[in-house]
Amino acid sequence: MISKGIYKHYKGGEYEVMGVGRDSESLELVVIYRALYESEEFGPNAIWVRPLKMFEEMVEVDGLEQPRFKKID
Repeated sequence: MISKGIYKHYKGGEYEVMGVGRDSESLELVVIYRALYESEEFGPNAIWVRPLKMFEEMVEVDGLEQPRFKKID
């Protein structure tokens, strides 16, 4: 299970995981997190929700597998 803290996305952005919740329709577990940067498109500290399964998955970058999000704090 994901714990609260600071995570780095494989593309470089840093995010604070605020908690894990459930989708009200499907009951799927989702991660609630906020960007630790300002986005031109979404503004400062945008709040995001992503399925837990996707948050925890591995992605391939330049032929190497790595976590989509890696805890750094």
